[in-house]
Amino acid sequence: MLDLSVKVAGVTFKNPVLLASGTWGFGEKLKSYLDLSTLGGLVSKGISLKPREGNPPPRLAETPCGLINAIGLENPGVEVFKKHILPQLLAFKTHLLVNIFGETIDEFLGVAEALKDEPITGLELNISCPNVAKGGLAFGHDPATVKTLVEEIGKIYSGFLVVKLPPVGPVLDVARVALESGADALTVANTYPALAVDLASRRLALGRGTGGLSGPAIKPLTLKLVYDLYRELKAPIFGCGGITSGKDVLEYILCGAAAVQVGTATLLDPQNPAKILTEIEEELKKLGETNLGNLLAALKY
Repeated sequence: MLDLSVKVAGVTFKNPVLLASGTWGFGEKLKSYLDLSTLGGLVSKGISLKPREGNPPPRLAETPCGLINAIGLENPGVEVFKKHILPQLLAFKTHLLVNIFGETIDEFLGVAEALKDEPITGLELNISCPNVAKGGLAFGHDPATVKTLVEEIGKIYSGFLVVKLPPVGPVLDVARVALESGADALTVANTYPALAVDLASRRLALGRGTGGLSGPAIKPLTLKLVYDLYRELKAPIFGCGGITSGKDVLEYILCGAAAVQVGTATLLDPQNPAKILTEIEEELKKLGETNLGNLLAALKY
């Protein structure tokens, strides 16, 4: 029997496939197509302290081998999330990471405070959003701010803590300081800054103008980022970017990821994560392996 279980910073996941934040709502859009309890885990849509409306439409633009989104982190706020959405997510028999964000450190801390006693697996900090207290500079581009943020979160929340990195900027410095300040693991990485043009209207295709690129187009870029970060830091990593197959998952693992998060692929096929799990088993059989952990142990970077 194949063993697909993996450990990420001491937390055991039944398999390496989690649903990434932001592409499947709060589960309601996938549960009719997919048994979410069969997955290694779920990462919730980003949650803020107060409700957030998000960006004006259009919010999505297709590109060759990718998708640009500018949803704007729309969500009902942490109190509504706790009361109406969290109980539904906890009903699935798998790990739950709650993705949180804020425009100031105090907003991040407010969300962590609200969730600190909930029976979740952990928090994932989205540090790609702008820090209004510093003139709009993204948290993830300022290692000193990330240090303060992670340290302050750690004073409130003692559970499993993951930092989701932006894919550009001083990524290595930010990753290192996040781990030194108390993060247990990293998600590598968020979407890549991008834009698309609508020739018919002679305007940018998205209502906000720019957005974040995801999908197969970014896989080689994010694979290198995972490889570089693992080689330098030997950190527990969730690989996230362009995963559509079991082969993709194994490639991420061989570059240093302990587990992965699947996002855009579910928009193309809501049953894709289940297919990925089947394909992982098929690929392991081809390699003559019965234990996914053997691939992790084979890393020599």
